[in-house]
Amino acid sequence: MANVNDTYKVEIIVQDSDTAIVHKSGGLPVYATPAMVALMENAAFTLLKNEGKDSVGTQMNVNHNRACLVGANVYAVATVTEVNGNWVKFDVAAFDEKGEIGNGKHTRYVIDPEKFMDKLNK
Repeated sequence: MANVNDTYKVEIIVQDSDTAIVHKSGGLPVYATPAMVALMENAAFTLLKNEGKDSVGTQMNVNHNRACLVGANVYAVATVTEVNGNWVKFDVAAFDEKGEIGNGKHTRYVIDPEKFMDKLNK
C-alpha cells in the first residue's frame, strides 16, 4: 500500500483534444479543467497501480488557477497525504513551464476489480 509522502508525476503536451472547446467546458482553445482534473487523477491512480493496487476515485476538489495553450508541457503530481485502510488521500497539483496552473485534494478507494465489477453487474 502507498505511504504518506509517496509521489507520482505524469506529463503531457496539451493537444487540441484537451481544450475547453472539445470538452464543452468553455469556449476558448485553452487547456480544459476536465482535462487537468483527469491528469491529476491519473497521477494518483498510477501511483497506486504501480504498487499493484486497483482503485476508484471518490472525491476531487480542485482549483484551476491559470490557463495554458495547446502545445504547453503540462505535468501533474499526486502526493499521498493519508492512508486509512483502503482509503488513500492525495494532494494534487498541475504545472506548466510558467508554474502551477491548478491544485487540490483527491481521494481514492482501493478495490478488488473483479468484486467491484461483479457488484455492478448484479
